[in-house]
Amino acid sequence: MTALKEFARLETIGTWYPEPGAEPRGVTVSFGEATLVLSDDSGLPVTHWSLPALNRLNPGQRPALYAPDAEASETLEIEDDTMIGALEKVRRAVAARQPRPGRLRQGVIWGSTALAIGLAVFWLPGALMQQTLSVVPPGKRSEFGATLLGMIQEITGPTCRDPLGSEALNRLRDRLLGRRGGQIVVVPEGLEGPLYLPGGIIVLPETLLTETEDPAVVAGHVLATAASRDEHDPLDALLREAGFGTVLRLLTTGDIPTEKLQAQARYLAVTPTPRADETLLLGKFAEAGVPIGPWVRATGAAGLDAAVLVAAEPAGSAGPVISDGDWVSLQGICRG
Repeated sequence: MTALKEFARLETIGTWYPEPGAEPRGVTVSFGEATLVLSDDSGLPVTHWSLPALNRLNPGQRPALYAPDAEASETLEIEDDTMIGALEKVRRAVAARQPRPGRLRQGVIWGSTALAIGLAVFWLPGALMQQTLSVVPPGKRSEFGATLLGMIQEITGPTCRDPLGSEALNRLRDRLLGRRGGQIVVVPEGLEGPLYLPGGIIVLPETLLTETEDPAVVAGHVLATAASRDEHDPLDALLREAGFGTVLRLLTTGDIPTEKLQAQARYLAVTPTPRADETLLLGKFAEAGVPIGPWVRATGAAGLDAAVLVAAEPAGSAGPVISDGDWVSLQGICRG
């Protein structure tokens, strides 16, 4: 978003309430690509809010009170006038462009869009799909992912945020995927299994944590989902479900209709994540130093040659998946 350029390095301190009535937590508030990033004292993000969905609950009052959705499932208080002014400028920019087609505001996309429109009548739908996916920037993907996550929480309930459990989840993410490996969240109910969203977001149902006593099984779910995410672009899946008209709209305006995102959220909640191929799975587990056997045995690895996978697995070499204390905290992440 153009309005963010002058605020790219702006940070302030805020007070975050993870849910109504929860104890307040001090957080660092900063701008991401199309998101508002809230980080803990160690610098690890605890949540990302979609800037286009940001809602001001008390206009004209101080401290300013914001929420990521109309239901105010979580809230953030900000005292800093500069940050408040920046957020209000972004909100005005979003409101101003609502009646008009939005735009992907990167120069390279303008050139690609003009070319695509000129040639669209000659292209096959698949070719136009690939053109569209190639020009959507990471920030826009993060925006779609954050919006989808908000809609999924209407089905599952808010993401689980017990402080100790959240810290353990972040350490597990770092251990398996690296500090830049995206975001992992846990929801209390309503999912058929783990899923991934645009922008690198992996969503786990709480049952995956509570129905096993082996953290390697949970690590396996994360790695298998990450492997599937690498093989199957989640934005590609969204557009194929939404239809060719949505592909054209995204390419020409930078927007996906809200009703299409809502339909995708409902679809994802009841649709198993597609499985990555065996070679990619083994590579992902080997890179993380996690044995694949516990996950294969726990899931049955439907559609895969489980015996071949287990026989081919490398020995874990990166140490324990998670400490005993973190494992206990992680299993209680939804009880905070």
